[in-house]
Amino acid sequence: MSRSRSTALVILAILSLFDLAGPLMTDGDHPPMSIALAGSVLGLLSLVCVGYVARGADRAVAPLALLRVVSALTAVPAFFVDDVPVGVRVLVAALIVVTGVGVWLLVKAPARHEAMAR
Repeated sequence: MSRSRSTALVILAILSLFDLAGPLMTDGDHPPMSIALAGSVLGLLSLVCVGYVARGADRAVAPLALLRVVSALTAVPAFFVDDVPVGVRVLVAALIVVTGVGVWLLVKAPARHEAMAR
């Protein structure tokens, strides 16, 4: 496995764990419990995909990328709701950027068999 793909999997796994723990970290308002629960489902599905990609299943790359992008998009309303604390907005912005980096590394990384040929 390429270094880019390994790095991407670590980043995306950590983000997935944050999503999974979302219902435990919310006050019910920021984010709303429904968003935290949806994020938790996305986190669990993402971790499953991370496991498959780590074992060499390239068919799980696209679903993993899609799940992480959807997860990041669920956080975007934090920028448009008035009562969201500034600290939460900064955290959301950072998580969106880190998600973008992780997805980009995952998608740009050569498949395992291509990396071995080099």
